[in-house]
Amino acid sequence: MSSSTYDYVIVGAGSAGCVLAARLSEDPDVRVAVVEAGGPDTAQEIHVPVAFPRLFKSDVDWDFDSEPEPGLGGRRVYLPRGRTFGGCSSLNAMIYVRGARADYDGWAAAGATGWSYDEVLPYFRHAEDNERGEDEFHGVGGPLTVSDGRSGHPLASAFVQAAGQAGYKANDDFNGATQFGVGRYQVTQRGGLRCSAAVAYLHPALGRLNLTVLAGVRAHRVVVEGGRAVGVAVERAGVVEVVRAEREVVLSAGAYGSPKLLMLSGIGPGEALSALGIEVVRDLPVGRGLQDHYMAMLNFRTGADSLASAASPENTALLETQGRGPLTSNVGEAGGFFRSRDDLDAPDIQFHAAPGLFHQEGLGAVTEHGFAFGPCVLAPTSRGAVTLRSARPDAAPRIVHNYLTTEEDRAAIVAGTRIALEIAAQRAVTDVATGTYGDAPSPYGSDADLLAWARRAGQTLYHPTSSCAIGAVVDPELRVYGVAGLRVVDASVFPAVPRGNTDAPTIMAAEKAADLITGAAEPITGAADPIAGRSGS
Repeated sequence: MSSSTYDYVIVGAGSAGCVLAARLSEDPDVRVAVVEAGGPDTAQEIHVPVAFPRLFKSDVDWDFDSEPEPGLGGRRVYLPRGRTFGGCSSLNAMIYVRGARADYDGWAAAGATGWSYDEVLPYFRHAEDNERGEDEFHGVGGPLTVSDGRSGHPLASAFVQAAGQAGYKANDDFNGATQFGVGRYQVTQRGGLRCSAAVAYLHPALGRLNLTVLAGVRAHRVVVEGGRAVGVAVERAGVVEVVRAEREVVLSAGAYGSPKLLMLSGIGPGEALSALGIEVVRDLPVGRGLQDHYMAMLNFRTGADSLASAASPENTALLETQGRGPLTSNVGEAGGFFRSRDDLDAPDIQFHAAPGLFHQEGLGAVTEHGFAFGPCVLAPTSRGAVTLRSARPDAAPRIVHNYLTTEEDRAAIVAGTRIALEIAAQRAVTDVATGTYGDAPSPYGSDADLLAWARRAGQTLYHPTSSCAIGAVVDPELRVYGVAGLRVVDASVFPAVPRGNTDAPTIMAAEKAADLITGAAEPITGAADPIAGRSGS
């Protein structure tokens, strides 16, 4: 087994891995390697915003499925994940939402020292280059371009107008003083094209002699010697070798991939690992606590033009010459944040509105004109798990989210559906809708009826988190308990899923992690190992 040596080895060139690769390689005296199972982000559908649904189940998608979900009547849910430079930021809807102050203050209050809203806001601002300019919430000059959408589709406007007619207030900045209200999302786009983490961070750094990206290379496991991570065993062109790390190994393989790699390395629930013949290095609750946002969309037919006609010669010319038009649509152009009960201080329901039909988990080849909007459970109390299917590195993990298995989550999706039906009844929608499309709930349905519809029609909002959470698997500096030289930096470390789309929080976490790794940030106190003395350590 051959080997090569670097200072830092990062597994995964997704949103977090791209940030770390760029930031750590800013020091010319350190050698940084990134191990990425996918290849370069050369597919045209990555960069033309409206085309991203075509990437689902392609060779740039890990193409996971959940196990039968108990809260959905045993239905499996398709779980796309990016397998290319930029990871999920190369496949997502480009929505720039950070979450609520309550999310981060809640993390800190529960033991994630250093992760309060006031402590993470500077990292959001540091990453950002917002075309609206700088203020107390937003930054300019950072690598990640954040812009107003350049599609401005009338069918997305119809949702915003209808929500206003239903009495909901407008909000032109969901990352400002409050999330509540409806409006258009800002997006990670530059000149009307996708600004993924690869575009923002990785590509500008690729010319550095101290940065190596190992593309098309599958990580098998972390190599641990004497209680310290010293490298990563990888498979390249059918040959297994070790990429060694003299300083640290950093896992940035996502909320499904990072726990899988830890468990393959003997770091995880000891009894389960032993049952698969894996030697236990450290007994930790890896993979447990998984969360995600579950959404259900109402679809409407229309006689107006929708995204079904976006790929016209005229719209292609608009994109190429002016960087605007329907081809720049991020699909989920508009939305809003709501509460299901008056006693809530932060939203528990989020809406997305698309100027096109959205059915069959976004995979349906729809040529008919239509539009869609609907709620997601924004602050779920349900928790799932990522576990190993076998000890083979090429076996997909078992994933169960336990969507809608708590009373709170069921109440939220029903309340959100009632809000959706209320908005659908307003003139701005009824003037353009010619009928419903596919499975639709009745506005006269009972709570049980609406819940049954949501169970049939719902899907992931693509936001898995919390499977290697701070306080359970990693400390507040994102170091794996009981294994020196090993960190996890991605959405899996979030103690709970934030109230909103998760790409911006993932980039923030990686910016903060880069400072923790290099010593640019003050060490976080209160990071003692709560699992000290557990058997298997």
